[in-house]
Amino acid sequence: MSETNDDEALRAPFRDWLANRWSDVENLEVGVFETPKSGFSARTIFVPLAYSRDGEAIEDKVVLRIESPEPAVYPEQAPGLDVEIEIQYRSMELLERSGKVPLAKPIGYEPDVSILGQPFFVMAFAEGEVMTEDPAYTKEGFFFEASPDEQRTIYRHGMQAMVDFHTIDYQAAGFDWLVHPVEPPTLGRQIDLWEHYMRRELRDRVHPDFDTGVAWLRSNLPAGLEPALSWGDSRPGNIIFRDQEVLAITDFENIAVAPKEIDVGWWMLFDRTMHEAIGNERPEGEPSRQQARELYGELAGCPTPDTFYYEVLGAVRYAAIVVRVMNRMVDRGQLPADQTIWLNNPAATALSQLIEKGGLRPL
Repeated sequence: MSETNDDEALRAPFRDWLANRWSDVENLEVGVFETPKSGFSARTIFVPLAYSRDGEAIEDKVVLRIESPEPAVYPEQAPGLDVEIEIQYRSMELLERSGKVPLAKPIGYEPDVSILGQPFFVMAFAEGEVMTEDPAYTKEGFFFEASPDEQRTIYRHGMQAMVDFHTIDYQAAGFDWLVHPVEPPTLGRQIDLWEHYMRRELRDRVHPDFDTGVAWLRSNLPAGLEPALSWGDSRPGNIIFRDQEVLAITDFENIAVAPKEIDVGWWMLFDRTMHEAIGNERPEGEPSRQQARELYGELAGCPTPDTFYYEVLGAVRYAAIVVRVMNRMVDRGQLPADQTIWLNNPAATALSQLIEKGGLRPL
């Protein structure tokens, strides 16, 4: 997690910006930027700090997230919602106000690109542990090393965080800005968004399993689903734990007003990508997917959901995201133009497995 020369040049303007935000702080010093391995949207930097407040010397750390210069990773839910950093920070403020879910405290958002070159936001650092995907939590890390009983507790608390998220009334909490001014927030609209996004990113290539998945989703579209606040990236890897409890949930770039069933399917889809799609066995204390469905029903006070449809939708979305991210890496010169990762990856494997399981492949 070393600092680059470019990062060094950002430290002074970042210090000045933070000092203006924290008017009660004196002798603010910004340490060497630490860049952890993170996702594919905004850049994440851990920033060590030293300062004095009310005469007390404090060592601290904050998280700086800087918008990527490329177009957004996720599709645009409503006109003008194309700065993922702003979407995430705006969402965090409203989520914090709701009091329904634990978050790292938001500190400030800055749209002025003259300061760090792109819009950015800052939040408190949540010191905890994460069920990572690379390396897979099914092979190493705090969850893998925990006892079976501890694993069951950790998993249950993580699932409870998603259930709690779904208790948020999107209108009362102030999330109407996520709704398109003309098109209603239906499941069909989400399929439209993701298909249009994928067609654009394929750049005349063909992804047969995506085509199969989308066609099946359209022909089997459930009716009567209520719009809700959808986390958009609901998975164990976006939950920070401490002492088996949920310390904070993270990553709201893909937040939407959409049926909550989408989130449950996304959670189950990522379970598949951490097990069957990469050939990893399930730790003893981790519930099977059916047990996880039953747990969701128990915690949410609803019948055990049939998540197959939403797992297919999740796999379709994930396959599209991988194509988008690989395009970005090619455009940056980080991958050759003829790379085939866009078609051969765990997301595509999971989609293929679901198509086979459901007998969805055309004869």
